[in-house]
Amino acid sequence: MIKNKLAVAAVAGLVLTAPAFAEARDQIRIVGSSTVFPFSTAVAENFGRSTSFKTPVVESTGSGGGMKLFCAGVGTEHPDITNASRRMKKSEFETCTKNGITVTEVKVGFDGIVLANAKSAPQFSLTKKQIFLALAKQVPVDGKLVDNPYSNWSQIDSSLPNEPIEVLGPPPTSGTRDAFVELVMEEAAEEFPEIKSLDKAGFKQVAHAMREDGAFVEAGENDNLIVQKLEANPVALGIFGFSFLDQNADKLHGSIVEGVAPEFEKIASGEYGVSRSLYFYVKQEHVGTIPGIKEFVAEFTSEKAWGEDGYLVEKGLIPLPDADRKAMHDAANGLAPLSM
Repeated sequence: MIKNKLAVAAVAGLVLTAPAFAEARDQIRIVGSSTVFPFSTAVAENFGRSTSFKTPVVESTGSGGGMKLFCAGVGTEHPDITNASRRMKKSEFETCTKNGITVTEVKVGFDGIVLANAKSAPQFSLTKKQIFLALAKQVPVDGKLVDNPYSNWSQIDSSLPNEPIEVLGPPPTSGTRDAFVELVMEEAAEEFPEIKSLDKAGFKQVAHAMREDGAFVEAGENDNLIVQKLEANPVALGIFGFSFLDQNADKLHGSIVEGVAPEFEKIASGEYGVSRSLYFYVKQEHVGTIPGIKEFVAEFTSEKAWGEDGYLVEKGLIPLPDADRKAMHDAANGLAPLSM
């Protein structure tokens, strides 16, 4: 009788553990940056076609949103890789570490941030200072910080179009927003004595706060949607990555910023002053549990993908210099742990 009970218990144990195996993933899950999304998707599709592994699932959640999902924990309910259009923050790294995650960082190349509008309208030529005056929540007027009074571009400078200021841009969760604020808004804020004289917290608050009166519109993480809206409204400008401008060059043109046009060679050389690095991050604890992660990293960092003549360049990626690319390839494929 006891033997029979033990046998039943053993069978019950097997039945109870079966769903856990059924729920195990056999497909890589990737989240994160909308800017890196088209590159990651291209690699995922090539990976699915050329290997025996399933095509990874790639979701566009924004850099910040992707980091939250990625760093939340270890296990098949959490993503394996997150894309980012900015470097992982120290606070995010600390969250990952606290949750038992060892991170490998892979810098994949460069991208420019552009302000673009429909080709049916004139091309803008702007300084960072003019962009700040158009988009900041508060601006200096007669030595005092006031709520932004400018409704038309020509009010900022008579050389600019006499058109309403309407700029579609990414939300705060976006790495593009982070980089735009750092590379444009902060740099321009330094040019105003009224803002530069503020303490660190005050400076950051003024430099980072975008206006909320309709001149700046948070258009979500879908850059393709911004492109569609710009076609429908030629007066408006949109903020997004160079790759989307490159893919829509028949419909849009990028604004000249500080006298430099957003072109491939000028971003690669650093001449265009609104450019940033692109990354993805790998959760080492999932390697060997979720099939194909190491092989996916190898595909992404192969010369046929991210090299100077690789298929990602056709998508608008600006590759790392040869020596940097070789060093990053070795570190990525060796799953070197990130430290901060």
